[in-house]
Amino acid sequence: MSSTYPYANRFPVNRSMPEQGRSPEELLEELQQMAAEEDAVWETGKISGSYYCGDHDHYDVVNRAFSLFGHVNALQRDVCPSGTKFEGEIIAMTLDMLHADAVADGEPVGMVTSGGTGSIAHAMLAYRENAKETRGISTPNVVKPETAHPAFDKACHLFGIELRVVPVEATTATVDPAEMAARVDDNTVAMIGSACNYGYGTIDPIEALSDLAVERGVGLHVDGCLGGFILPWGEELGWDVPVFDFRLPGVTTMSADTHKYGYGLKGTSVLALRDKALRNSQYFYLTDWTGGKYCSPGMDGSRSLGLLAATWASMVKMGRQGYLDKAREIFTAADEMKAAVRTHPQLRIIGEPTFCFSFTSDEFDIYHVNDFMKLRGWRFNGQQYPNAIHMAVTGPQTRPGVTNEFATDLAEAVAYAAEKGDEPAGSAAVYGGVTGGLTDEADEFIKAVMGDMMDAQQAVPPKD
Repeated sequence: MSSTYPYANRFPVNRSMPEQGRSPEELLEELQQMAAEEDAVWETGKISGSYYCGDHDHYDVVNRAFSLFGHVNALQRDVCPSGTKFEGEIIAMTLDMLHADAVADGEPVGMVTSGGTGSIAHAMLAYRENAKETRGISTPNVVKPETAHPAFDKACHLFGIELRVVPVEATTATVDPAEMAARVDDNTVAMIGSACNYGYGTIDPIEALSDLAVERGVGLHVDGCLGGFILPWGEELGWDVPVFDFRLPGVTTMSADTHKYGYGLKGTSVLALRDKALRNSQYFYLTDWTGGKYCSPGMDGSRSLGLLAATWASMVKMGRQGYLDKAREIFTAADEMKAAVRTHPQLRIIGEPTFCFSFTSDEFDIYHVNDFMKLRGWRFNGQQYPNAIHMAVTGPQTRPGVTNEFATDLAEAVAYAAEKGDEPAGSAAVYGGVTGGLTDEADEFIKAVMGDMMDAQQAVPPKD
């Protein structure tokens, strides 16, 4: 059986449209079996990221909210005005969390997008269009730290924006504002800072970048896709989280994913903007189409109102106290796991991370540690240049005994890695995880793995 199709020998395979539909009872039973088996993996608490809440009772509430509105098109607000309530309140609650009340030089607004990549792409489009309208810039550029998410590269590629990438400091894994300043010129429409970056969980010096943005008259997008819905609560609880939001005058846009630590269903994020003029710049209008006057506030057309309902339900159900309680548990678990890493002199945590941390080794290939930990059921996310593995701590890691089990397994993994010495490891870095594979050159391996993943999305299951 091909590992790409693990259910091929257990359930019916559709290689063409079935002539007759299956009974609801049969297909729901099939789905229930797959869901139960796959949930059992993350319920161990050994999976980095991905399952941010980890509470089935919470999932039941947001799934029920989705089911009430999943069939509704969010475009049709005259028929279903609940969409305006849900979306408006999601944005308002997010702006409140990000201290938009501190803004005195604009009218803070937002938009709900399809995810972090969507929020980032809409921000880059807004900067491009606004700079064209207000500054006459026809050849825009954006300056980002190398640790900022690849979604910025994707957006700049799609929108014809030059992307200037700045190396980060090796010890801190954060960007030097002076290096950012050196890349800014008259055609720069925005700079990027991460709070926190995906790879290392470190927070760029946003305050210094804010000062630079004000001085040079350019936008500053703070990417809080990962940290936006947990860092504010960590700061309030007393963890060492620097100010990174709209309290800083140079911060003009922020992305924060409701489908991560906002604990909504996958498929939503919020792009928050300091002023509505910037948001309005990326609206699309077509007034003379035969189908009627067309106006789109974002790149998506039809959207399921179910996702808005589920996101709204998640945020209102949690409330400030719920988010604070969850953040306390997650930050505490992260501190315990980082402490376990620091007990091993062979390991080194990169920079000064918070709830998401990355570690490497100067004595052996860190992927040997990953190889061993995989045998114990752990799934980390991988980095390269240097090789490293990270853990984005989420709800499942706060379950009793998980951090102790991490410490025990890690100790054995370090001993295993030390024995392996210079032997090639069996793992490599692929975004979203650390995957096992051959010991060929890393770039060729990654290309092959990504090619297999793309093929698997498009292909039908093999007959044998």
